[in-house]
Amino acid sequence: MSRTAERQVSFADWELMRQGLRLEPLLQAISDFRDDHKDMIEQVRCDLTRSLKNAETGRSGMTPQQILRSLVLMRIKNWDYRELRERIDGCTLRQFTDFYCLPVPQHDAFHRGFNRLTPETLKAINDLVVQAAVELGVEDGQKLRVDTTVVQTDIHHPTDNTLFWDVVRVVTRLVDRLAEALGRRRIKGFRDRTRSARRRMQEIQRMTPKQRHEHQTGKYRELIGIAEEVVEGARAALRQTHKTRGKDMITDLAIAETRKEIEHFCGLGARVIDQSRRRVLNGEQVPTAEKIYSIFEPHTDLIKRGKVQTPIEFGHKVFLAESAHGLITQYDVLDGNPVDEQHVVASLERHKQTFGDVPKLYGSDRGFFSEKNVTSCTQQGVKVVCIPQRGGTKTPEREAYEKTREFKDGQRFRAGIEGRISVLFRGRGMKRCLAEGRKRFELWVAAAVLANNLMKIAALLTDQSLRRRKAA
Repeated sequence: MSRTAERQVSFADWELMRQGLRLEPLLQAISDFRDDHKDMIEQVRCDLTRSLKNAETGRSGMTPQQILRSLVLMRIKNWDYRELRERIDGCTLRQFTDFYCLPVPQHDAFHRGFNRLTPETLKAINDLVVQAAVELGVEDGQKLRVDTTVVQTDIHHPTDNTLFWDVVRVVTRLVDRLAEALGRRRIKGFRDRTRSARRRMQEIQRMTPKQRHEHQTGKYRELIGIAEEVVEGARAALRQTHKTRGKDMITDLAIAETRKEIEHFCGLGARVIDQSRRRVLNGEQVPTAEKIYSIFEPHTDLIKRGKVQTPIEFGHKVFLAESAHGLITQYDVLDGNPVDEQHVVASLERHKQTFGDVPKLYGSDRGFFSEKNVTSCTQQGVKVVCIPQRGGTKTPEREAYEKTREFKDGQRFRAGIEGRISVLFRGRGMKRCLAEGRKRFELWVAAAVLANNLMKIAALLTDQSLRRRKAA
């Protein structure tokens, strides 16, 4: 740190002391914990300097410390980028995020900084946090409870007609943008069919069940024809203008990016057309894995979990494993809708790597049950395997075991992970991912888990310190 920066920090600390301003105890404990573990900052530094020829030159941006602290604060408070920027402009949060007397960047700078991080980096930082908790003696890994949940992607409820409307309006808008960048009023041969597509989409939405049965196929055939015309017209526009250049290099870059977007959405539009023709016109049952549920978040999965209130959810299934003290020691963003029972053996192995041994108690709901999993837990040394049997007739031994005190206590302990998921959803913003793309989805989940773990460790260390003071 330069002498000028040191003087700025000293002045900031003196000003805070003069005004009597202090961080709230939890944030102060998190700040102290992060200061004691510099290796987490190095993980972020590697991401920021990745692909740079010379990281020491160029305009100064946000430091790794500022990016990581700001990301944690954003998820702790469940703020968006704009609110994060506005709140950091105060004295106390400047201290937490390491800005001190430095100017706070605009909210889009936070967005760019966070997006340079990789999901693997945040997962490595989470592992370092859990390892630090073990070394500090605030977590021993004696108990483990696991569950899966669904984190939603930021999409509207998908239907064939709204997907067609998305394709037509987005592709048309991009072709208009390409024409503007090329200095033309429009691209010859491309027709604007947004009004026709919107009219037919709304007609399908307003149909009664009887009308849907009698007239839906015809309207869909018209809508498919419009979408095909728009997609083919956009591809023809790309072929027609592939040698055309802009007036300068910046315009050429914008044209290249727009062309790339048009090709991307035309490809997704072709998938929408294919699945709708197969399902609506041909009466085919399209496999879930082949469907697309949003052209904006094409990675979205359809998840059926048999719940009455939410029989179908759109997003990604997330596996979570929590310790007795509320630390999330494992998490995974899954592809598709895999069965829960496949996670038991893998979670035991990862727990053994972190804590050196399997937990004494392993708790889950009945979705994780299989005879193989129960046997595997027992063979590896788990003393209390609290996985209720799913379906079938229970043997007398099994029925007697599930009525024992230790099994019932284990199931009460297992229920605590439902509360942890609720906290992640309501408090850390994990219920619905507002970021775009699969990579940012995983970053969103990882940041929520990291914020949860830092808050729990800070609370545990504070309680530990209070107990020592009382004992003294």
